[in-house]
Order: sequence, then structure tokens, then C-alpha cells
Amino acid sequence: MKKALDLIRDNLARVENKIKKNLDSQVPLIHKISDYLLASGGKRIRPMLLILCAGLAGYRDENLSDLASAVEYIHSASLLHDDVVDGAVLRRGNASANSLWGNEASVLVGDYLFAQSFSILVQFGNKKIMDILSQATVIMAEGEVLQLASVRNPIADLNLYLEIVRSKTAALISAACQCGGVVGEVTPEQELALKNFGLDLGMAFQFTDDVLDYVGEEDEFGKTRGTDFAEGKLTLPLIYALGRASGDERSAMEELFRRETIQEEDFKIVLDFVEKGEGFRFARDEAGKMADQAKSHLDIFPDCEEKDALLALADHVIHRRR
Repeated sequence: MKKALDLIRDNLARVENKIKKNLDSQVPLIHKISDYLLASGGKRIRPMLLILCAGLAGYRDENLSDLASAVEYIHSASLLHDDVVDGAVLRRGNASANSLWGNEASVLVGDYLFAQSFSILVQFGNKKIMDILSQATVIMAEGEVLQLASVRNPIADLNLYLEIVRSKTAALISAACQCGGVVGEVTPEQELALKNFGLDLGMAFQFTDDVLDYVGEEDEFGKTRGTDFAEGKLTLPLIYALGRASGDERSAMEELFRRETIQEEDFKIVLDFVEKGEGFRFARDEAGKMADQAKSHLDIFPDCEEKDALLALADHVIHRRR
């Protein structure tokens, strides 16, 4: 991660400036909520990937900061909406926007950020990039609805879970990488490679997130442990452990999963169940496999600093603690 940051530090500084400058609403509450979310410690991985993929293609123009800010707005808007749907009280270790200003304000400011992102894209003037990011936004919304429909359903299968991850997490990461290639006018084969790099990296990112939700340190990870289980979300470690459990063990876990309220002692039972069922080991292994697969897509590109940074970023995704 440090290698990627060092390489594009000036670019990311321009992105931060654009993020603030493009929030030009005269409505004070929009500024307050947007500034709060965007200043709360986000890693800016999507803008970083866009800039690095464009650099890999030989494109290093400063106007990338507008496009990168639009991608971050889309991501931030989705977080605001997610927290409302989930009833979240924490985001990146701080109180969530909806817990401070209410669900209505959070939804509307999320809508504003979506609208502002596409206003920026219109001004950027690249139709293909607009198509890529608008389609990614549609897919993200579909993933949110898919997940909502599967809440507290302990028989949701692995294929459904993977479709949710591809939609909610990987789609925008993939689109950011592909857009970097598009502005750099790469070949169709290279563009597909960047798209697939982002897709596999997004899967690895979410698999790691699933593990951290159970075992991550709360002060580093930025949210309460066990949030996914408490919200009725079936994630990879638990899916794998359930698949290896006896009938009685599975029934007991399914009964816990359906409860509206989870106590601390309940979570300890779940944690022990997933650990014994090797769910954490499996999810970490799958994250590693996806990161390796992501890196293999970059073989089509010649060696350069941006390629080295992208490879290092893929390694960071699976070893991070937040």
C-alpha cells in the first residue's frame, strides 16, 4: 500500500481537493454530511486504482482527479445507503451519518452524491466511461437488493453470496480499473485484463472483510465485530463452516442466525463454530487465490512502477487489518 501511495501521492492530493471543490451545494446539511463521511478515514482505494491503471496505460494527466472524485462519490453514496439499510451505528470507527442526522438525510445526501458524480462524468465527456460507471451503479443497486432479500436466510447458497459480492463490492472496483485503461486507450485485451483485475481484487477485498468482521480489532477495523452476523448477512466464513457442520450443529446455528437480536454470548458461540469449522482459514485461502488471480491479469502489461504498485496493492488487500 505504501508503494502505491508514494507513487501517486500528488495525484491523490489533487483528488482530495476535487472531492471538496465539487461539493458545491448551497445546502448546509449536504456539506456537513458529505464532509463528515468523506473525511472519516476512507482509504480511497478506488481512485487509487483508477490512477494507477491509467498510469499503467501511460496516461498521467491531472484531469484524472475529476474522474477519480466521481468514482469516490459513487462509493460514498453507496455507503450512506448501506448504513441506512443495515441500521449501522458505526462507519470507519466513527458514528455513522444516519445515526447522527437520521435515515432521511442520509438517503437524500447519498442521492446527491450519486447525482453529482454523474454531473462530473458528463463534464468529463467520455461516453464509454459514463457507460461503464452507470452500469456498475446499476449492478451495485441490484446487489444491495439481492442481499436485502437474503437477510436472515441461513440456507442462502454460496453462488448467491458470490453474486452479491460481485455486485456490491467488486463491480465498482472493476469499473475503476477499466476506466483507467479506457482513458489510456489500451487495447481491448488490456482493457479486459484491467476489468478482470479489478473484479478479482474486489472479491479478495470482500473475502478479507468477511474475516475481519469476525476477528478484526474494532479500533483498527472501524466497526463492531460480528456486525454481519447480527444483521443477518451470511458471509463466506460462516457459509463454509455450515457446509461442514453436522445436522444438529447446523440447526442450532440457523436458529441463532434467525434471531433479531444477538447477545455477546451468542456471538462467542458463532465465533467458536466458525473457527472449528475452518471458515476463517477457508476465506483467507480464497482471498489469497483471488488476489493471485488478479495479479495474473497484469501479465499482459510491461513492467513499470505502476504495475509494481498494483501488485503490491493486491498483496495489501489480503493482509490488511482494516
